[in-house]
Amino acid sequence: MYYNAYSVRDGMNTSTNSKVITPHRVTPTPDGDFLLFLGKRVRQLRSLRGMTRKMVAREADVSERHLAQLEAGEGNVSIVLLRRIAGALNVSLVELFAPEVEEPGEKRLIQRFLERLPNHRLEDVVFRLMRDFGPEEKVRRMRVALIGLRGAGKTTLGSRLAGESHVPFIEMDREIERDTGMPLAEIFALYGQSGYRAIEKRTLERVLNENERAVLSVGGGVVSEKETFDYLLSHCYTVWIKAQPEEHMTRVMAQGDFRAMAGNDQAMEDLRRILEAREPLYRQADMELDTSGSSTEESFSRLKTTLRANLQ
Repeated sequence: MYYNAYSVRDGMNTSTNSKVITPHRVTPTPDGDFLLFLGKRVRQLRSLRGMTRKMVAREADVSERHLAQLEAGEGNVSIVLLRRIAGALNVSLVELFAPEVEEPGEKRLIQRFLERLPNHRLEDVVFRLMRDFGPEEKVRRMRVALIGLRGAGKTTLGSRLAGESHVPFIEMDREIERDTGMPLAEIFALYGQSGYRAIEKRTLERVLNENERAVLSVGGGVVSEKETFDYLLSHCYTVWIKAQPEEHMTRVMAQGDFRAMAGNDQAMEDLRRILEAREPLYRQADMELDTSGSSTEESFSRLKTTLRANLQ
């Protein structure tokens, strides 16, 4: 499945002293609530990283059935297995158990302030924050990074934008392959998801250090690693290139990749889940461009017009 680079039980109590079988009402317990929370958290992290259950099970060296039970809130796994699963998802055990870390008071005050601001004022606030606390704003805006899932149009639009702007067009996937001397599939096979993300971060830092002006096409999974994504946001003007799930699928197959056709219904369900999990992160980009139902010319014209208005 291409998108993985981009995939109530009822209790009955039968009395032995009676022929009558009566339903047994299960009362929620702290342990049961914790298992449900843990299962939901594992599913959330798996979707965020675009990993199928089979991928996580393989990297964690646990059975797919065991992982399915855990995600359903029915498993009672050992701490060793949880450590393996956390490693496969590239998170710490602390992140697995306590995803909502208490924020400092000052940060909560800022968040509440921003929540009360009308939408038309947010852009001004972001500009001032980047100017005063981020890297040189002028330098940041000389590099445009296109993010989003495969099939949205990053390569097509990015290469045209770079050509007209007379700057290098850089595909991060190709740069990662050049740095390692291996194709992406082999990198994932040898190092797993966490290893790939570490390589991606090093390559991104090198590329940005070497190119003051450029257009980048960045893999959609970069948003799942906070440190790497924050680095990208602070050093590039980012554009989320988006499309409807059906168009993602159609465009990738039009490129000659028919792997998604096997188990198409499951592939679409996986894709929708990945998009849902990542949408709040993609929305952190400086701007969005929806290419759904648009020709390449229409999308490119809107991209140029919007960039011109925002980067002047």
